[in-house]
Amino acid sequence: MHLALFLTLSGLHLGGWRHATSSHADPMDIRAYASLARKAERAALDMVFVADKLAIDSNYGGSIDATVTSRAVGSPEPVTLLSALSVLTDRIGLAGTISTTYTEPYHVARMLGAINHYSHGRVGWNAVTSVSDSEARNFSRQNHLEHAERYARAEEFIEVVQSLWRSWQPDAVVLNREQGVYALKDHINPIYHEGQHFQVKGPLTFPPYSAAPPVLIQAGVSERFSDVASRYAEVIFPVLTTPARARNFVSDFRQKIASADRDPSKVRILPGCVPIVAETDCRAKEFQAELDALIHPLAGLTFMSGSMNHDLSQYPQNELIPDLDSEIRGSRGRFVPLVAEARARGLTLEQTARSYARDLSFPSFVGSPTTVADQMISWVDETGVDGFTIIPPNCPASDNMFFDSLIPELQRRGAFRRNYDGSTLRHHLGL
Repeated sequence: MHLALFLTLSGLHLGGWRHATSSHADPMDIRAYASLARKAERAALDMVFVADKLAIDSNYGGSIDATVTSRAVGSPEPVTLLSALSVLTDRIGLAGTISTTYTEPYHVARMLGAINHYSHGRVGWNAVTSVSDSEARNFSRQNHLEHAERYARAEEFIEVVQSLWRSWQPDAVVLNREQGVYALKDHINPIYHEGQHFQVKGPLTFPPYSAAPPVLIQAGVSERFSDVASRYAEVIFPVLTTPARARNFVSDFRQKIASADRDPSKVRILPGCVPIVAETDCRAKEFQAELDALIHPLAGLTFMSGSMNHDLSQYPQNELIPDLDSEIRGSRGRFVPLVAEARARGLTLEQTARSYARDLSFPSFVGSPTTVADQMISWVDETGVDGFTIIPPNCPASDNMFFDSLIPELQRRGAFRRNYDGSTLRHHLGL
């Protein structure tokens, strides 16, 4: 299987940062991130992945107050972090999130193109559309773009960036000192893009790292996401809650890839998962319960409000969660089915939010290294996913169990590599 590590110092579980075993590291400490990345590199993981959000959530109650008092906030900007990691690591892939809604294609093509040179072909770009009005207000807008419009912009954005990466042919630079010719003018070409959202002449200001262009990653699960990702993505990070749902998604998505005249075997599907690993199954369940007991009552509500782009403070917490289908303007693929399932189970808003705070709808694999390895291997065998994006519930305790126990167990069974046999992210992923 292929494995990516979600690079975090606070963990995914919204109570995890409060646990006694959790790290007190400064969330802006590059040394802490470098240490984690090097651990992942020693374990031969395909890549580390840096997520991003362009605002502190202020959707719940109209301010950041509830967010900053209930859950961990603050994380480094991905591009600068990846730039540093490109010289602090040697082999592991380096993937980061950049929004197609709040940046320009030329910026992204230059920044990631440069880091791909620094890292010698180890970069991946997670192209996201962002989710909330909180982010819009940091970029001179009052409201976030609607779902269809932001995906239309994302599709064109990706086309422009990839065109810019192709604007220099591999043999453009000749460095002919005798004749005074630095590069072949016919091998460096403007792209002359004229579209609905962007007008970009090009070319890029420097040649690409032609041996291994950046890998295009997309995260989501909605129908519109699938349409765009099936045409462009080389790796996807979907939210797949159960094996049955994963199996159906994988089958449908690979059919869409084929319909787009692409090879389905050349796209990696790496859903997120939350491994809660301890010495025994019993201790792992106890640890999960300890984390659950530390969830602040507002943690899930603020996170859901931000990701839904809808203020949940207007609803009673102790009543059945309302039908929010028409209200969800953010991450629809994740929250429309979540709300429908919660209503079918008769859950209150508070119960739904607390449940969401445990795993953010990702599957949790709980138990000893043997038990968790069983679950991961079973998912791959039964659903057709290519592996996982590992999201630690907290740090560093869960990281230690992951690197010292779970990965060696997967390697012992032949389910994961012991060493790299290539040097680029594309090679690790088999692309």
